[in-house]
Amino acid sequence: MEYGLIGEHLGHSFSREIHGMLSADAYELHEVSREGLDAFMRERSFKAINVTIPYKESVIPYLDYISDDAKAIGAVNTIVNRGGKLFGYNTDFEGLKLMAIRSNIDFTGRHVLILGVGGAAKTAHAVAASLGAGSITHAARSPKDSDIDIYSLKTGGKSFNYNIIINATPVGMFPNNALRVVDINLFPCLEGVLDCIYNPLQTNLVLDAMERGIKASGGLYMLVAQAVAARNWFVGSNLGQADTDRIYEKILTDKRNIVLCGMPSCGKTTIGKELSAKYGREFVDTDALIVERSGMEITQIFKEQGEQAFRDMESSVIRDISMRQGLVIALGGGAVLRSENVHNLKMNGRISFINRPLDQLIATSDRPLSSDSEALKALYHKRLPIYKSIADNIINNDEELSNILS
Repeated sequence: MEYGLIGEHLGHSFSREIHGMLSADAYELHEVSREGLDAFMRERSFKAINVTIPYKESVIPYLDYISDDAKAIGAVNTIVNRGGKLFGYNTDFEGLKLMAIRSNIDFTGRHVLILGVGGAAKTAHAVAASLGAGSITHAARSPKDSDIDIYSLKTGGKSFNYNIIINATPVGMFPNNALRVVDINLFPCLEGVLDCIYNPLQTNLVLDAMERGIKASGGLYMLVAQAVAARNWFVGSNLGQADTDRIYEKILTDKRNIVLCGMPSCGKTTIGKELSAKYGREFVDTDALIVERSGMEITQIFKEQGEQAFRDMESSVIRDISMRQGLVIALGGGAVLRSENVHNLKMNGRISFINRPLDQLIATSDRPLSSDSEALKALYHKRLPIYKSIADNIINNDEELSNILS
């Protein structure tokens, strides 16, 4: 391996794609077991590597040189092999700091809570201090000294007066997207949330904060920014923020699902298939998946098992596809009635409401809740405010399809 990333589990990583946009050099994802780290580091058979969980501290004893910044933080995420000698740096600091600034979160005099005590948490501490935090506290599973018990942050009956939370744990990372590291409702003074996790694009922690109107960001920008800085160390290049912004937007666009919601017969499937063909993305219809999984038509499910059973099947399908990325997803008309479905879809997606005028919608017998014009009209007026409230954008489907897709 010449260039690459080492870590224990790398199935979630975007690093190969990012470095592929930075250079034509091959960049490998190399999973190293805890038992195999010593042999790997002693062999030194690489030109330069990035380091991720759980080795940002473990690699330090193998280094011949460590930068002052990395030494002060106590964690290394970039190692360059120069003539057999290993030089260690910390580009996570720059990445996280740029993400905090981009998120417009003011640390000045604020009380900051960092979730975790490992290498990423040490970097977060250094960033918070550099941005003028008034106090910095760590939460850990086994708290020591001034740390607090991380489990206490999910229980009721108490509140915490921290202004900013930084998650430096892997809790909520793919494939365990459903997990929450804390309950942000216990933080009445919360002003900002930063999560170092980038897969999913928005964790439950980030989404919970955004739903409360709190500034929040997932870790994708940090990932790209640290990769750009690492590439500069790898080969002495001079890449900058313009490169970071360009790659961030490309990765975000490629990874983020296009999710279409709206009334029955509003055109979700037609538009979804056209978008799929236009952008080369896989098209997924949640109603079709329910039929495939259950072996029953939707009208049959409603008739034999009732709407509740159908909605439960629908939520299960949405939970599964929401963990995937780069899809075009057409939802059933009632899918967004459950807030949990909206939450799951927004982890990796952007929801578009296909708004078609009522007089252009069609009632059909194969749609249990809109089988006649009166039922369709009642359903439209009931759901319209919900669609508008949860949508990230609205597409008015009252014109030519070519104009909608342009």
